Amino acid sequence: MTPAELFLHADAALREVIDQLDPADFSAPVPKEWSQLESPTLLGILGRHAYDEAWVPDVLAGRAAADGDPYADVDLLGDDPIASYDALNDKATAAVRSGDIAETFRFTYGDYPADEAFAHLATYRAFQGYSIAKHFGIPFHLSPELIAGMNELVVPHADQWREWGVFPPAVEPPANADDETRLLCALGFWQP
Repeated sequence: MTPAELFLHADAALREVIDQLDPADFSAPVPKEWSQLESPTLLGILGRHAYDEAWVPDVLAGRAAADGDPYADVDLLGDDPIASYDALNDKATAAVRSGDIAETFRFTYGDYPADEAFAHLATYRAFQGYSIAKHFGIPFHLSPELIAGMNELVVPHADQWREWGVFPPAVEPPANADDETRLLCALGFWQP
């Protein structure tokens, strides 16, 4: 699997969860570690994901927030947050599928080769999707393709990324663990 394909699988997984959100939960608090906001809510997290999706075409074109941030003070969610997110997700997907991708992605935390950067973006999306689903009781599983891609392109970097604070400590998988559980344990996200 290519890193771009991994991103597309992870982005689709997050969208699958977002499309199942109940707007009645938008004001519900979410774990503080999900955000830098003082009192994060589900709608706030959705807004951060919308912002992230809006940036994908720009990042793929080699632009960075340091060049100017056209999304900083924009209401990206409008009156229909889920539909607005989906529209941004469609644009991000189209940008990745176009194949017109810069060699280096310029994130706020540093510049990375496109392949590694796609793994960063995929990791964030996959495990936010999992965490949101788990927190709000949404039926969801990582796809076999996403699990395989994560095992191939992310797990080999887990210990290094864990040192950077990306992943919590690994968890010993239960004896009867399936592929999804083993992946979640390896990256420290599994919750019984």
